[in-house]
Amino acid sequence: MTARHDIETITDRIRERSKASREAYLARIAQARGSTANRSVLSCGNLAHGFAVCSPSEKVALGGDRVPNLGIITAYNDMLSAHQPFETYPALIKQAAKEAGGIAQVAGGVPAMCDGVTQGQPGMELSLFSRDVIAMAAAIGLSHNMFDAAAFLGVCDKIVPGLLMAALSFGHLPAVFIPAGPMTSGLPNDEKAKVRQLYAEGKCGRAELLEAESKSYHGPGTCTFYGTANSNQMLMEIMGLHLPGASFINPGTPLRDALTREAAKRALAITALGNAYTPVGAMVDERVIVNGVVGLHATGGSTNHTIHLIAIAAAAGIRLTWQDISDLSEAVPLLARVYPNGLADVNHFAAAGGMGFLIRELLDAGLLHEDVQTVFGEGLRPYAIEPKLGADGSVQREPAPATSGDEKILAPFPKAFQPTGGLKVLSGNLGHAIIKTSAVKPERRVIEAPARVFDDQAELNDAFKAGELTGDFIAIVRFQGPKANGMPELHRLTTVLGVLQDRGQHVALVTDGRMSGASGKVPAAIHVTPEALEGGVIGKVRDGDLVRLDAEAGTLELKVPDAELAQRPAPVADLSANAFGFGRELFTGFRAMATRADLGASAFGTA
Repeated sequence: MTARHDIETITDRIRERSKASREAYLARIAQARGSTANRSVLSCGNLAHGFAVCSPSEKVALGGDRVPNLGIITAYNDMLSAHQPFETYPALIKQAAKEAGGIAQVAGGVPAMCDGVTQGQPGMELSLFSRDVIAMAAAIGLSHNMFDAAAFLGVCDKIVPGLLMAALSFGHLPAVFIPAGPMTSGLPNDEKAKVRQLYAEGKCGRAELLEAESKSYHGPGTCTFYGTANSNQMLMEIMGLHLPGASFINPGTPLRDALTREAAKRALAITALGNAYTPVGAMVDERVIVNGVVGLHATGGSTNHTIHLIAIAAAAGIRLTWQDISDLSEAVPLLARVYPNGLADVNHFAAAGGMGFLIRELLDAGLLHEDVQTVFGEGLRPYAIEPKLGADGSVQREPAPATSGDEKILAPFPKAFQPTGGLKVLSGNLGHAIIKTSAVKPERRVIEAPARVFDDQAELNDAFKAGELTGDFIAIVRFQGPKANGMPELHRLTTVLGVLQDRGQHVALVTDGRMSGASGKVPAAIHVTPEALEGGVIGKVRDGDLVRLDAEAGTLELKVPDAELAQRPAPVADLSANAFGFGRELFTGFRAMATRADLGASAFGTA
């Protein structure tokens, strides 16, 4: 089935805009395959180093170029709950590779930070740029040129985007992404949020808060809310980089292990040494990028991907824009209600029909490009399935259920929760920004109120504790962009502003920083560009200025005459405290080179 006309039109627009950069990219990966993508170009000394610890039979096999070698890039550490299961994956993958007549080696490890640990802490200022570090670290692992395909072990926020950027820089190699799955359900996310608000108001103590948080985040696997980590998993499946049905199977289960073994064998089957060669750089084209954006909208996914998807596309020579993302949001209805867009968690989503049901509904509605290449083969239709464990321990796949298991969580296309995806570009004299409306009640999507200006989130929190945030207002939190301090997430402001909103005040947030993938019920215009440090108008806002945020009309306006704005001096901010400590001094160059948020906030430039 072909995609609907409006989806095709946006895809064609991206393809035409990207023509020169995409052709140059494809030429580079073709050259890489032709001149360097095999072990035969390595000297005997090179090879001896590369297989020194291998068995004698593996050394013989790797001495030629007829046996495929799978390079494993792992983001394992045992502090991230989502990544702890990866500890055992290399052994599982190596055994599966051996059974398939190939070899697997751990090519390298990449850093993996937990944004849940660093929220509101200095380390959060390293978070966004960790994506670029991960891409660079993965590239170092693959640079040894020992590999015919790559398996990427990663789940969380910046990690999967960074790994995919690296995979695309080695676009001549096939790449299969292997997830670990979500933790089992714990304390419901809405109950956890209530305890957070009680703590912010001084109505419960730290012990009660820690108990609630621990009951919510309680074991191996991703956090169960639908933030950036689980949005990553959705993207890898709908973009054809996971095997069908792989995303949301819990860790430590026989089906999870069966999917991992199958992924390793499939990666070896699609190398240039076989008949199903699937280089990731050719596979991830404009249609695949559009499919990812469609999935983001249909599920109410993380706002972080309005940055990451642009950087990922650029790594493949594709020029995606915020306007493309916004226009696709207008075309794609919201089919999933998972916290913070609803009360369910990702396990409930999976039980209701999960990715297979969602993909089938979107394909049948013409909202996805079906005629794409995936790591599983030709076309996206084989992803409209439900995975099962066969009697022999292998993965079996059945057609996705005909009906949703719970239409309050996962809706069929005719019963969509809302006609649009809920991500919108705001434009006006304050610049361009992104707003996620899928979790914001319609009556709160337009607000005009006086500004309260803060230079960091700590100032706002202090004002809240002092009881100074009275009446209706729009909080302006500036000097939080990529160049200022690495664009940290300001997730902790969600609780404070949520308390005020629940008291009956009309409040909103406008910032050149980011919010978490858990952006919630308070209207938030985020990623404002140009940022304050680059002379953006957000830096000229003063306390009491009238600001209008209209998520329905897509506008963000500072109600100050242009002549007066022109006379206002650019603000001077003391950012010295952000420059040192917790490794921040090592990222000075990243901050200096970072592109704008709407260009991917990357130190690598644009497509």
